[in-house]
Amino acid sequence: MSEISPISNAGATSTAASTASTSATNFSEDFDTFLQLLTAQIRNQDPLQPMDSTQFVEQLATFSSLEQQVETNTTLGNIATMIGDLHAVLANEWLGQDVAVASKHVAYEGKPIEFEVNPAFSYDDAVLTVRDSQNQIVWQEQLDADKQRHIWDGSVTDPSAPAQAGIYQMQIDLFSNGQPIASTQAEIISKVTNLANENGQLRLGTDNYMTADLTDVRKLAGQ
Repeated sequence: MSEISPISNAGATSTAASTASTSATNFSEDFDTFLQLLTAQIRNQDPLQPMDSTQFVEQLATFSSLEQQVETNTTLGNIATMIGDLHAVLANEWLGQDVAVASKHVAYEGKPIEFEVNPAFSYDDAVLTVRDSQNQIVWQEQLDADKQRHIWDGSVTDPSAPAQAGIYQMQIDLFSNGQPIASTQAEIISKVTNLANENGQLRLGTDNYMTADLTDVRKLAGQ
């Protein structure tokens, strides 16, 4: 697991919009100056020695290039605004919500850990296995297949060595008619605390230090 730092959507949007606005202003000023010079040149040319056609074509090409740059910059500014609006919408939709995040590892800090089994699986028996940071099995239990929500409260096989705060591995083995059908990660119940962009991917951060791509997070019913 890795922590991510929240970003300010408003700040990112403001910076992008400001940059786009400044560039658009510069291009517009250059564009207007070019138009004035070209118009003056055409108006004041000697009728007996008109402007060279090649030079005129080159200047028209410059005119077209400047026009495209202005349009492109305006488009980029609009895109920056749209991205900022999207971040704001996503933040409002996800921040503070309870979600299920599939994770092999989870941080235990003395409080019970709530988790679910991926509802896509059809099974009639499930076994939870918890391992410590040394990959040693510290707890196993059979889960009630009729319940979707489960809890590991820090129980360990050896009561003389209670679970210490740290990182644990949680694995769920699923069975149907006594036959194993899947070994899957527990979906840890977490509260979304931040939304960030990592290398172009939107990721959610949770109150138990987990991060996940937005597409890998399941919002709980009723949220």
